[in-house]
Amino acid sequence: MGTLLMCFSSCLCFFLLVILLKFLNKVWWAPIRVQSLMKSQGIEGPPYRFLYGSTTEILNIINAMDGSSQELSHNTFARILPHAYSWVKVYGMNFLYWYGPQPHLMVTEPELVKEILSNKDGDYKKIPVETHVKRLLGDGLVTSSGEKWFKMRKLGNQAFHGESLKGMIPDMIASVEVMLKRWRNHEGKEIDTFQEFKVLTSEVISRTAFGSSYLEGQHIFDMIMNMIDIIYRNNYRISIPFIGKIFKSSDDIESENLEKRVRESIIKMMKKREEEATSGHLDGYGNDFFGLLLKAYHDPDNSKKISVDDLIDECKTIYVAGQETTTSLLSWTVLLLAICPDWQDKVRKEVLELIGQQNPSPDRMTKLKIMSMVINESLRLYAPSNYLARKVDKEVRLGNLILPANMEIYMSTLAHHYNPEIWGEDVHLFKPERFAEGVAKATNKSIATFFPFGMGPRTCLGFNYAIIEGKIALSMILQRYRFTLSPTYVHHPVHLLTVCPKRGIQVILQPL
Repeated sequence: MGTLLMCFSSCLCFFLLVILLKFLNKVWWAPIRVQSLMKSQGIEGPPYRFLYGSTTEILNIINAMDGSSQELSHNTFARILPHAYSWVKVYGMNFLYWYGPQPHLMVTEPELVKEILSNKDGDYKKIPVETHVKRLLGDGLVTSSGEKWFKMRKLGNQAFHGESLKGMIPDMIASVEVMLKRWRNHEGKEIDTFQEFKVLTSEVISRTAFGSSYLEGQHIFDMIMNMIDIIYRNNYRISIPFIGKIFKSSDDIESENLEKRVRESIIKMMKKREEEATSGHLDGYGNDFFGLLLKAYHDPDNSKKISVDDLIDECKTIYVAGQETTTSLLSWTVLLLAICPDWQDKVRKEVLELIGQQNPSPDRMTKLKIMSMVINESLRLYAPSNYLARKVDKEVRLGNLILPANMEIYMSTLAHHYNPEIWGEDVHLFKPERFAEGVAKATNKSIATFFPFGMGPRTCLGFNYAIIEGKIALSMILQRYRFTLSPTYVHHPVHLLTVCPKRGIQVILQPL
């Protein structure tokens, strides 16, 4: 019996020793090896700190920035990513930092970004998202990869490109009209356009993608916003390996409950649409995005068929992306026009000359050159997408660098949009004339320099959708109102899922 007990104790000790060695390798030896390897190639960065990496330092820098003066400066790179803004100056255009024991390589050289995004060998893969983001977006277009991504992208292209987009314009116009009707009660008064645009974009995505109204799906949007708040709170929170998988935080529990309730709501929508199709109230399952998903769900061809999880994940993705990106675009563009009345007058004059007091039409919107310049400059200064991220599973050569397996690569949109070598020394100023000859000739570079909605095959599916919705809303606002920035406005851009104003954007409305 004693021998058996000793044998068991020895096995247990050996097992615990193996666990300990694996733990130390993950959180100490492996990071030190990677740091040494990258330093030998000229890539430096903040030193690795046991277990937490660079996250404590990042949080300290962000908190110091949040507590500083909120002056109205368009240096969004310094405001949103103050750690990266600082480290680029200290360590150079490419540097290494740490999210816990996970190495992150920040790449800001346009040539290297182009090499990563144009790679066709599959060396740079999409990074698996962390738990809270996974619960929000599932395995939808934003997070999926490989054959599944290709299949769902093809399905999404049917709903958000070409003639399909033109068919959405009447619903977009109707939604803006509802918003402007509310605005009549605020004429001569202050209004928070950020909150107004959140409702508008929710209404538009509800109408165009789901054949419903914002009020019908408001509970889904509310739950999604709660999940986004949880993501924001946990942005730089490091879970201790093994322990974090066993013990759940209050945010973990709340996030799980919200995910379950969103799923139940979408399934309820599915059943309602299926009943309408069966009773003959609809032609098939409908021609909107939701209808295309249901059609694919019921497709007898297994190569085209999608699962109920696929359908739910794509619905969640469209709910989020359809609201967040356009809300960001509209909010910051209105801010810039409010503080630059000369450009506001130029865009209004163009709208009145080309569209008059009519509703915008597709052919006339394509002629709004000045508005396009303003929107592009707004997207440069306040890009909705903060960064592009990739991961290498095996050793890869990038330019003159050798990247070890398991390296995550981050390409900051803002770092490129605020690079004075690309845009000039006036990079922090609002100058729409940069885009007078289009995006291709806006800089002195011919490579990856402007990508507010991503770049390459994974460019945001709703890019054209957001631009069209933005042009319609801005045109209809400028036909009716002149607006100035309210004295109560506090400039505080933050990054949730997109770059947005933490304290809203308050303007004073003056009817024309």
